[in-house]
Amino acid sequence: MNTVWQYLKPTPVGSLIRQLVLEALRLRGLLPRKTPDLPVRARCTNAYRYWRNKRSLRAHIAHERLLLQTAREQQVAFYRVPEHAPLVSVIIPTWNRGELLASRTLPSVLAQTHQNLEIIVVGDCCTDNTDKMIAAIGDPRVIFYNLPERGNYPSEKKALWQVAGSAPKNKGLEMARGSWIAPLDDDDVFTPDHVASLLQFAHTHDLELVYGKLRIEEAAGRWKEKGQVSRQMSIQNSTMLFRSYLRIFRSDINAWRYGLTVDYQRTIRYRETGVRIGYLNQVVALMPLRPGQARIGVAADDRPGEVIMRVPAQMS
Repeated sequence: MNTVWQYLKPTPVGSLIRQLVLEALRLRGLLPRKTPDLPVRARCTNAYRYWRNKRSLRAHIAHERLLLQTAREQQVAFYRVPEHAPLVSVIIPTWNRGELLASRTLPSVLAQTHQNLEIIVVGDCCTDNTDKMIAAIGDPRVIFYNLPERGNYPSEKKALWQVAGSAPKNKGLEMARGSWIAPLDDDDVFTPDHVASLLQFAHTHDLELVYGKLRIEEAAGRWKEKGQVSRQMSIQNSTMLFRSYLRIFRSDINAWRYGLTVDYQRTIRYRETGVRIGYLNQVVALMPLRPGQARIGVAADDRPGEVIMRVPAQMS
């Protein structure tokens, strides 16, 4: 039995069979269930989808595994002794949300308890007044760079939603000078101790990437929390902090061709290349509805309206 089990582990088909065998053992009560809220068929389907997605990314993963190994060898001495107050690069990709950035997103970054920051806002060829709104803030730590043209995104609505912002995200990674990087979506909000808490957690446990909970406003005044993610879920962009050498994991503008969001595709690549990832069980970011927005995700239906800051009562 041990010989058969060892044979099944390294092969793609064997890995899938192994997942199915484990599910059968869990069904018979011989192993604890990892996700008791899901039926067996759904868990097996999820396992198959993850294996299929991983298989489609084999070339990506093999290349990035080598890049990661090289980066670790070059940077191991630097990260062995944590800096007292390292420079953290906050990267915010945006497109025509100057008012929202200036009134909601950037103030949450400037209010961080960890103040050694550079804040890089990259426009996806913005055509509004984003540059003027950011300049009016008057903080030298905030840098705005506007791409001369938008990313080459698909025109279909869902596919566009899956990869929008990839081009400015990658440009931000190129510009970052910090030893740690904290991504932030242009409509999300950091908690005041976002950087400090994640940084301490990463240092304590020698982790390369850490993330925490995201509090999401599903409808006006109704919030939910998204915490530790399963293998079938992506790590939310605004909840992460990672070592700067992980910039090798660029956002793939073609992730939609696999039926994946750019964040989920990148999460698969983090896991399969062996990035040391840790989860901090506390809220580190919020996703309030945008002005005039009644739904989230691909079904978002923004309407013109006054910029307001909605926060749950326990966070205000």
